Amino acid sequence: MADGYRFLIADDHPLFRGALKQALSGFDEVEQIFEAGDFETTKSLAIAHDGLDLLLLDLSMPGASGLSGLISIRGINSLVPVIVVSAHDDPETIRRSLELGASGFISKSASMEDIRAAVSAVLAGDIAAPVGVDLGTEQDPEILDLIKRLQTLTPQQTRVLGMLADGLLNKQIAYELGVSEATIKAHVSAILQKLGVDNRTQAVILLSRIGTDPQVVTG
Repeated sequence: MADGYRFLIADDHPLFRGALKQALSGFDEVEQIFEAGDFETTKSLAIAHDGLDLLLLDLSMPGASGLSGLISIRGINSLVPVIVVSAHDDPETIRRSLELGASGFISKSASMEDIRAAVSAVLAGDIAAPVGVDLGTEQDPEILDLIKRLQTLTPQQTRVLGMLADGLLNKQIAYELGVSEATIKAHVSAILQKLGVDNRTQAVILLSRIGTDPQVVTG
């Protein structure tokens, strides 16, 4: 490859970030490893470095709300592969992460070898799920319907939805994305239609169904 790998580690625990950095440093031709300890920094780095080769994303760091953090990142940078890293490694969380666009899932209890194997698989274009875990099928019909609806959103619509969840007004979103307010209004209308809701408040509430703490989501 002409340039080395560029990784982003997003986790609020310095010791675990260090362990992930050690795992990634074992790869040949690593150009740069960025680190973020909160979700705002993660989003800023994902925007600033659109040529990232991989993002390792903790679901439970400050500013993120479970799987809605993954949805937001996928909207910001739909091309970068994301591996979710979480202590919540139940089949529901793993399956939902993959269904919502993650390229892999690493449990925080995984060994250094397992972490490197998952990263290698994703860099090779594969999906990396923990070995020996039966992911099953979605048992909550509302979550199943919501995931299917979220999968129909374009990357830009997904990004706008994430910004709605952050409480931004249409004019603020338009400024952030460098487009007209009319364009954002069109995106919001499309989002509401695809999610089957009447207003932005309902859309944010619906997103929170998948975005709360994984222990609550699986309940």
